Amino acid sequence: MADEGFDKTAAVKLLNQIMEAELAGVVRYTHYSLMVFGHNRIPIVSWLRSEANVCLMHANEAGELVTHLGAHPSLKIGGLLETEKHGISDILLESLEAEKVGLALYNQLHDVVRGKSVLLEDYARRMISEEELHIGEVNKMLRKPGEITQFAAN
Repeated sequence: MADEGFDKTAAVKLLNQIMEAELAGVVRYTHYSLMVFGHNRIPIVSWLRSEANVCLMHANEAGELVTHLGAHPSLKIGGLLETEKHGISDILLESLEAEKVGLALYNQLHDVVRGKSVLLEDYARRMISEEELHIGEVNKMLRKPGEITQFAAN
């Protein structure tokens, strides 16, 4: 590969942190899916398991980019917090916070590679867009029916 013109060490570190955060998402969403009870269980469990699969795809993509850059993908997993709160709103609030952490990592990667690597910049921009959409969807799920204004966590 030609000289990329960006801080490869920083990019690899961020890609590994992204991979770790996304793998934590797989575990978190899988756990959440097991803890949902009540009348709306089936569609909520389906959505949570779908999110776990998305996280796994994102982790794989980040890992592929690490090896593309000639580096070693992490074997770590991001932080996992068990709050013992399993109400749907609690699960969504935890999910929202985790997604914001992921968004921050993608934004940091974008800052490192902007204007220096089309591949990594396009990847970061696409993932930022996906994370922003996901955060918006979770925000909508946290609203009461009929509320149009964004949910604001206290």
